[in-house]
Amino acid sequence: MSAGSAGDAALLAKAGPDLDDWPLRWCYVDADLAPGRAIIAVFKPCLLDLLHRKVSKTTFNRDRLNLWQAGGAMIQCRHGDPALMRWSIDTLIRDMIEEDGGPLLWPRISESEQKALDATCRKLYRFLNRPATSKSPKCTH
Repeated sequence: MSAGSAGDAALLAKAGPDLDDWPLRWCYVDADLAPGRAIIAVFKPCLLDLLHRKVSKTTFNRDRLNLWQAGGAMIQCRHGDPALMRWSIDTLIRDMIEEDGGPLLWPRISESEQKALDATCRKLYRFLNRPATSKSPKCTH
């Protein structure tokens, strides 16, 4: 999200009013708040792109929920593997969000929910890896 874009901030706040609360919901210890905020900072531009492209409310909400799950899994993985605590959030995201999907949450979620999570993570992957010369980056549908 571009700095100073009050319209974009308002659009995102209306569509996802709880986004800024996600780090608190993912938090195991206070030290998780800063990484959680950094994860949100990566997710917001992709969500904003979806809104600008006027995807359906159902699609947006599904992708929003899936990103919430992916972000929570990232924080959880940091606690399960102390080496990950030393990684930058960018490195963590790029390790966990791959061309073919995201973190494995199944069997905690159903197979169909895992497939939906993977589809959203593929969108995020394409968004994060779009060509630098792209004038209108897209979180592809």
